[in-house]
Amino acid sequence: MSVIEMSPENSQDASATPTTGVLGEPPTRRVRSMPVPFLLITGGKGGVGKTTLAANLGVHLARGGHRVLLVDLDLGLADLDLVLSLRPRRTVEDAMAGKCTFSDCLVEGPGGLSLLPAASGDRQLVATDAERRNRLLVGLAELAADFDVVIGDGASGIGPDVMTFAAVADRVLLVTTPELPAVTDAFGLIKAMDSWSRECEEEVPTPSLVINLCAGYEEAQATAQRLKKVCERFLARSPRSAGWLPRAASIGRSGAGGDPFVLGEHKSLASNCLHQLAGRLTRLWEGPAAATGR
Repeated sequence: MSVIEMSPENSQDASATPTTGVLGEPPTRRVRSMPVPFLLITGGKGGVGKTTLAANLGVHLARGGHRVLLVDLDLGLADLDLVLSLRPRRTVEDAMAGKCTFSDCLVEGPGGLSLLPAASGDRQLVATDAERRNRLLVGLAELAADFDVVIGDGASGIGPDVMTFAAVADRVLLVTTPELPAVTDAFGLIKAMDSWSRECEEEVPTPSLVINLCAGYEEAQATAQRLKKVCERFLARSPRSAGWLPRAASIGRSGAGGDPFVLGEHKSLASNCLHQLAGRLTRLWEGPAAATGR
């Protein structure tokens, strides 16, 4: 269930939340978790395929009958709408400015998923402060109650946006590739999450690894094991592999704004890998793991 704290002295103002379109004073509630499983997809660096994974995972789950809320949390540099070939009329920025509610921003995407889009090139969102991040989380928590799962396409790197949203997530998927710079940056992100947990006293789940752009299963496993051993040696973290995706032309086209690859050949290696990854993740709300959260 959602854990939302409210200041007793301000409880009478609880209706003044972002979803009502009223800004004014900062929200009196602080979101600690979502009412449904929240998956955050991030990466140590850009270009590793996190947005492509978020889009295709969302479509795959929606086509399987799950009520999916896909959220673009790469604030200021959003592109989920482009990857899904959608043209939203309103974005998170409009809701944050009180021009509309968060639900007004929702756009139906492939497979019946719902997208909460953000804009690209907005300097205010690139420099989003803690108050504005909390406004977004409050609105998101209220929307989430109507869905089975929330998938957030987060920013890359070790900024406060990534850490704040990761601390609320039930699972964090860290996308990387076998390339040394990507693996190094992935370790840096896990290290930053570990430091954030200790310094801010906000538990961030140990990320599960998704190895993208692999030549095959063996390369994916070797990359995941290499990163796991380094984390176990230097950090109190032991990231597990959630799955992998091959280096495939269909995945590249999907990331470039073509149709999600999961809508193409269902028997392709890429689609099979995504199906296996989705099967592991759905245990969050269909199996015993749903009761344990993190």
